[in-house]
Amino acid sequence: MGIEEADEFVSIEDYLAGELVSQVKHEYLGGTVHAMAGAKMRHNKATMNMSGSLFASLKGKSCQPFNSDTKVKIELPAHVRFYYPDLQIICGPVDEESTFTDSPTVVIEVLSESTRRIDLGEKRDAYLAIPSLKVLITVDPSKVWAQVDRRRVNGGFDQEHYRNLSEVIELPEAETALPLAEIYESIELSQN
Repeated sequence: MGIEEADEFVSIEDYLAGELVSQVKHEYLGGTVHAMAGAKMRHNKATMNMSGSLFASLKGKSCQPFNSDTKVKIELPAHVRFYYPDLQIICGPVDEESTFTDSPTVVIEVLSESTRRIDLGEKRDAYLAIPSLKVLITVDPSKVWAQVDRRRVNGGFDQEHYRNLSEVIELPEAETALPLAEIYESIELSQN
């Protein structure tokens, strides 16, 4: 039996067990679960473009890309969350039997109209609390727009913005880079 979205408390163990058999992905926020909606084609194209680029550029290296089937566990002071980022890069050993990680180096979220506020607000804040996280990339699939939160050596994050197809998001933290031209390849962009 899968997990249904409910207002009642769900334990982490029950959530993880339910996700193994559920046909719908759920995010977990401190004991409550929320079903995830499907995405538009432009969102999926941007995600697949980045996935292909990262898979090719990281082949044979110590960092590995993972798709949206791999959850991220975030331990906040008040509670635990599990999110399904669109992509992530993990540098270091990976437990092959696990369905989640708590140590991503890079997390990538592709914005959707319905989740934009949450992605740029509560999710961003939660991701930036992960001790291992070096880079959070947020991409708008409808126009050339990427926001990068990059961890400073002395703590905290600096924010970078990318608005031109000729730009490249350098990721020395993960031994790779993401050209914006590759992210937006074959995507019909909005004119605004």
